[in-house]
Amino acid sequence: MNKELLGFFSLFIALFVGALYYTNNIQGPLISALNYLKSNYHNSTEFIQDNIDKHIFQANRIVELKDKLHKYENNHLVMQQMASEVNDLFKANNSKLKTNPRVELIRAISYQKFGDLNRIWVDVKDYNSSKIYGLTYNELVAGIVIAENGKALCLLNRDIQSSYAVYVGKKRAPGIAHGNNAKNLVVKFIPAWFKIEKGDEVITSGLDEIFFKGLKVGRVISVKKSQGYQNALIEPYYESNNPSYFHMIKRVK
Repeated sequence: MNKELLGFFSLFIALFVGALYYTNNIQGPLISALNYLKSNYHNSTEFIQDNIDKHIFQANRIVELKDKLHKYENNHLVMQQMASEVNDLFKANNSKLKTNPRVELIRAISYQKFGDLNRIWVDVKDYNSSKIYGLTYNELVAGIVIAENGKALCLLNRDIQSSYAVYVGKKRAPGIAHGNNAKNLVVKFIPAWFKIEKGDEVITSGLDEIFFKGLKVGRVISVKKSQGYQNALIEPYYESNNPSYFHMIKRVK
């Protein structure tokens, strides 16, 4: 009797896990609930840690952070002024162009699956699941943000589905960068007439409206020709050893 009961529960658990893994109808609500709990957990731990830091390491840290905040606020005001001047210039010349970029600080919640370090659930307010967003860390390209079951999922650079438009080298050869689930990235579809060399820097082109133009991606390690194009192997600048906070580009212009 005990063996039959044990077999029944084993079968039930196996069926439940299988349904959970393959069925979006079950995954969606469960992911939402788990991410809600994780987000609240992070908020609580940060609140406690902030209060501990406030009482133990307060003085020097506050002075340092206030100085940094002042610099960031100053830079933000300068950028706002520049954007305003550019928009006025467009208006004066009867141009329909305008610039109003928007960047948001977001927090990593957890990995999507154990063993896959390239996919991370992130906490984003007012998330529009119909768009793809650029992800940066310390002004370096970290990946993209896509929608998965209506939630924000970060695909870091090395994920095979993470792709965006780039320029390679001083001549700004166009190409498409994407991950290959390995240490380095690949830039494909570089026109054959561009001379690409080892050490050339790779930056975002901004032509896909995911990233700003000129954000750093990495450097060329090697180049191969394939079917009229060139493919370049890239060593990325961003290392995803300890993902915590990122900046997400919500609007490029």
